[in-house]
Amino acid sequence: MDDHLLGWLRTLDEDRLCRILANRPDAIAAPWPRRLDTLAQRLSNGVAALEALRRLPLPCLQLAEACLVTHEATADKLAGFLGAPVEELRPWLDHLYDHALAWPAGDGLIHLAEAVSRWWTAPLGLGEPLDHYLNSWTISGDTLRALARSLGLPPHTNKRRTVTRVTEALGDPDRLRTLLAHAPGGSRDLLDAFAWEGPVRDVDGTRFVTHGTPEKWSADHGLLYRPSWNVAEMPREVALCLRGPGYHPPFAPRPPEVATIPVDPEEVDHLMTLAAPHVVERCAALLDNTSKTPLPLLKSGGVGVREVRRVAKETGCDEDETRLLLEICAVARLLAWDEPSGGMVPTERFDRWRLDEGSARLRVLLSAWWRMERSSLRRSDGKYGTVLGDDQSGAAVARIRRAVLSVLLHLPSGTAFADRAALAGNVHWHAPLLDRDLLAECASAVIDEARLLGLLANDALTDLGRALAGLSDQAGGESDDHVPLVEHDPLLVEASTRALASVRRSALFGPDLTAVVTGPPSAELAWLLDRVAERESRGAASVWRFTTESVRRALDRGYDADELLTELSGVGAIPQPLEYLVRDVARRHGEVTVTTVGCVVQASDPALLAEIAGHRRLARLGMRLLAPTVLVAAATAERTLAALREHGYSPVPVADTGAIAIRRSARVEQPLGGKLILLPGGQVAELPEPADADEPPYVIAEPTPDPQEHARRLIADSRSPGGQAGRTWAVIGRMAVRLPTAQQSLLGFVVDRGVRAGIELTDGTTATISHGELRGGALEAWCEEAGDYLEFPLAEIIEVRAAL
Repeated sequence: MDDHLLGWLRTLDEDRLCRILANRPDAIAAPWPRRLDTLAQRLSNGVAALEALRRLPLPCLQLAEACLVTHEATADKLAGFLGAPVEELRPWLDHLYDHALAWPAGDGLIHLAEAVSRWWTAPLGLGEPLDHYLNSWTISGDTLRALARSLGLPPHTNKRRTVTRVTEALGDPDRLRTLLAHAPGGSRDLLDAFAWEGPVRDVDGTRFVTHGTPEKWSADHGLLYRPSWNVAEMPREVALCLRGPGYHPPFAPRPPEVATIPVDPEEVDHLMTLAAPHVVERCAALLDNTSKTPLPLLKSGGVGVREVRRVAKETGCDEDETRLLLEICAVARLLAWDEPSGGMVPTERFDRWRLDEGSARLRVLLSAWWRMERSSLRRSDGKYGTVLGDDQSGAAVARIRRAVLSVLLHLPSGTAFADRAALAGNVHWHAPLLDRDLLAECASAVIDEARLLGLLANDALTDLGRALAGLSDQAGGESDDHVPLVEHDPLLVEASTRALASVRRSALFGPDLTAVVTGPPSAELAWLLDRVAERESRGAASVWRFTTESVRRALDRGYDADELLTELSGVGAIPQPLEYLVRDVARRHGEVTVTTVGCVVQASDPALLAEIAGHRRLARLGMRLLAPTVLVAAATAERTLAALREHGYSPVPVADTGAIAIRRSARVEQPLGGKLILLPGGQVAELPEPADADEPPYVIAEPTPDPQEHARRLIADSRSPGGQAGRTWAVIGRMAVRLPTAQQSLLGFVVDRGVRAGIELTDGTTATISHGELRGGALEAWCEEAGDYLEFPLAEIIEVRAAL
């Protein structure tokens, strides 16, 4: 914890502290801190600070980087260094302060959080300060005095003073200019290369020990230092002097402009109502296809191109759409690897998903895309990546997706972006820590994916896209089964419901054996027509054609003629030619029958087989006499053998070759039930068992903490007198008399170190606690079961045990 940060937090008013807590929700996550010192510890956490740094725009990072190279940085010094008015700096400095990544001291000095300071190894391309090199253990006193003489400085017996004088001399532009006037030829070019392209460069080590070379002269005068034979570095002060007084680091207080063009909002809305139902319908068709034909995986992982093309052809999707929906379904846990099937098949979750209303199904898909750590349509070297294959970029892809939609969200209403390159530049300004090469590859893919999902139309965000873009903080991660805060967000619920409001649930049946849907069909209507007819076209109007083969296919799946006509009449008026076609195909259906038998029983004695066929206790085997010496049974061979032996017969198994096949039986381990989830990147996870029928399919998370309430409480606590700090063991030893010494010690660690422990009280109550404080004769601690801080009388605690 930084003491400067704690001191600054104690000076803040409620509004400023509230802004910090709103920008850093990690600081008030459960168990929420009760004191400012605990809050300061959380704000100083390196991982959380870096995550906050990722959300800052470019000017904040430029200011932080400039602070690192400015000695005792203040707002005025930074303004002079950056060559910008101080008024332009103050809003961005306040932005840093509101994230507790920097804070001002009473004298105006700006302190940076340690995690921010460590982010840049060479801020602005500059090396370590001279003090770092001169105080190194590799620099002896004699070497330091020799350096002072080379610079024309009087040597001093005190090392600290010598270091100070050398630093002042090499940090003075006028003195360095005078020094360079007497340097060997080529020295300025050598030093300029380090100043502008350094600070660390590969060198020829022999030139640093050869008299008369620019390298040796620079090293002798403290302008270059060598940590190893073939590597040299330039100190920060020297590089700044060489860059000159006119050097100002880049500072962009305003984002690059994104050229926009006007669009018709009604057309954008119309295109959304066409795309959104299409996504739900095609996703259902794709999963139906994989239920019939499991999707195999390559040995190297992922789905092969041939399989993608096959699925696209059989479902009527294009390849891009198939790639995207396969990966979305995997993240949404609608598609999973099934070992017995040897491929990807729909999960039980798909059965529940299909029963949901259309808007809920759409939100599940959008939530999965929002947290997906792959870009399905990203091209590298002109090629797509393998569907469900490995992607090293991982979470960075998801951050790019959210950054692109966030920028589109802030474009003026009724406009669309006109240039993708300019859009990528604006995204980089808002999220400068994203890799620029990866951003260039993924930005176009994000736009194409968003268009397929109905989030973007005519290069403008739809209402669906705007609702999703506002949920960046609740996106979740790819390992999450679902994200209730996204799937049940009120704005997204409203937008998804409106996006599917125009779906058609009826069709126009023509005498030419066609069915026309004038608009986006509902998933249920499309599912019915796809099973009975062949789809001929899609778009503003979709057309299906009934054929003998398509009707027979429906009958093969279990329909009969009356049932099929009843379902079709429920979505439109059935013309006579269609009814004739269905009944004619149904009349011929079953002319040839195929029977499944479990096994064949043979014997040379017809009387014996007749006895077996007429045995009352063997009736459950479903035996039928096909010939005097041949019986067929509905039961399996193993079951038939066991039943015959049980009733006194002596059958033997026969192989396909006709030879008797008797062998020792080996113990076979039964496979575990359930399915595995295959995540993009080759990760496999077990699908949890479905919830009970009475249990809701989704669990809404606890409401997010209120920053204003926590700010008010923390300030009030900071003004109240302290408790029993420093007397933990004495109080516990005196009050927790029912506990042995070892358990008293564990309870003390709950107070002093915030460890987790399980406790039991005299009334039988048990709780898992942490982050305790002593309040008189009671322990106030975070109770995980209650989700709040509760008081537990010390005298009533009868057991303390370590929590797993």
